[in-house]
Amino acid sequence: MRSYSLFTIFLLCIVILIIDMLAFYWLRSITQLLEPDLKTIINFLFWMFTMGLISGILILKIKLDDIDPRRKQLMISSLYGLTVSSFIPKIIFIIVISLLYYLNVVFSEKESIVVIPIIGLFSGFLPFFVIVYAIFKAIYHFKIHRHTLEFEQLPSSFNGLKMVHISDLHLGSFNYRFKIMNRAIKLINDLEPDLIFFTGDLVNNFAWELRGWQRVFIKLKTKIGKYAVLGNHDYGDYSKWESESEKQDNHEAIKRFYETINFKLLLNDSDIIKKGHEEIAIVGVENWGHPPFKQYGDLQKALEKTANVPFKILLSHDPTHWSEEVINQTDIALTLSGHTHGMQAAVKIKDLQWSPIKYKYRHWAGVYRVNDQYLNVNRGLGWMGFPGRLGMRPEITSIKVINV
Repeated sequence: MRSYSLFTIFLLCIVILIIDMLAFYWLRSITQLLEPDLKTIINFLFWMFTMGLISGILILKIKLDDIDPRRKQLMISSLYGLTVSSFIPKIIFIIVISLLYYLNVVFSEKESIVVIPIIGLFSGFLPFFVIVYAIFKAIYHFKIHRHTLEFEQLPSSFNGLKMVHISDLHLGSFNYRFKIMNRAIKLINDLEPDLIFFTGDLVNNFAWELRGWQRVFIKLKTKIGKYAVLGNHDYGDYSKWESESEKQDNHEAIKRFYETINFKLLLNDSDIIKKGHEEIAIVGVENWGHPPFKQYGDLQKALEKTANVPFKILLSHDPTHWSEEVINQTDIALTLSGHTHGMQAAVKIKDLQWSPIKYKYRHWAGVYRVNDQYLNVNRGLGWMGFPGRLGMRPEITSIKVINV
C-alpha cells in the first residue's frame, strides 16, 4: 500500500462504499422475505463489515510507517484478501440481479418475486466460495508441470537431462510456514533432478524474510547442481530506506543466503558443465524488464565465457527479456523465466487457459517456442498481493531435454 497515495486509497474506499450501497439496495429484495429480526441482523452485519474494511484500509495507510514490517506484510495481505473476496462477489451480484430485474423475459412477475432474488444471491455466493477456496486451499496446492523438449544442438552425453524450474517464492508471504514449503521440497526431490533452477523473487522486499528458511531449502537435492538469479523484488526497490547503504546491506544479505543453501547465484555470469569432452552452459542475468522494472541484466556480459558452448540455458526472471534480446539474436536454446505468477488467476477449459495477464505479457505461463528456441514461464511457487490462486496453482516445472 506504500506505493499508493492517501488520495488513491481514499478513492478506493469510496468505490467500495458505492458498490456496497448498490449491493445493499438489491440485498433488501432478498431480506424482505425474511423475519424482521433476522433482517435487522443481516443488515447490521453487512454494514459492520463494510465500515470495518474501509476503516482498516484507511488506518493501515495512515499508520503504515509506524507498523512493524513483519506485521505490515501480513496485514496488507489480509486486507487485500478481504477486499477481493468482498468486492468481486458483490459486483457480480449487482450485475446479475440487475439484469434479471430489468431484462426479465424468463419469469412472470409473480415468479420474479422469489426466483430472481435467489438467483442473484447464488451469483454472489458462488464467486465468494471460489475466492475462499483460492485463499485457503489452492494457494498451496502445488502442481507439477512436466515437459519434454527436443533440441538438435544438445550434446549426446546430456541426452535425457532432467531439471526442475521454480520461481517467485516470495518467502515473506509464507509468514514462516515451513511445513507448507517442505511439501514442495519433497515433490521436487522426488523428481530426482539433475539440476534445479530458481528464477528470482526470493523475497517480497527484505532479507529478514529469510530467517529460518535455510534449513528448508538446504534439503533440495540434485545430481549436478543448483542455480539461481535475482528477480525485481530482490533488489529492495519497492521499499523506503534510511540510506543507500542500508538498501545495499539488505541486497547483499539476500545474495549471501544462496551460499548457505548451496545455490550458485549467477549475476550476469555463466557456468560451464562438462561431461567428458562435451559441455553445456548455464547463463544467468540480473533482472531485465520493461520500465518501470529496472534493467540490471547484461546478457552480453553473461555470455562472454560461452562462445564455444553449443547448448545454453538462460535464467532470466522477466519473460519479456526473451523476446527483446534472446530469440533470433542469440543461440540460447532454452530460457527459463517467472515473474508473471500467471496473475494468480485464470480460467482453464481443457487445454485452453486464459488470464487477464496476457494483455500485459505476451508470454505469461508455460512453454513457448520460436524456431528452435524455447521459453518456459513458471507460474510461481509463492504469491504476492492477493493471498490466493484462482485456476493458477503454484507450479513446480519438470523439464527433460532430449536429442532430436
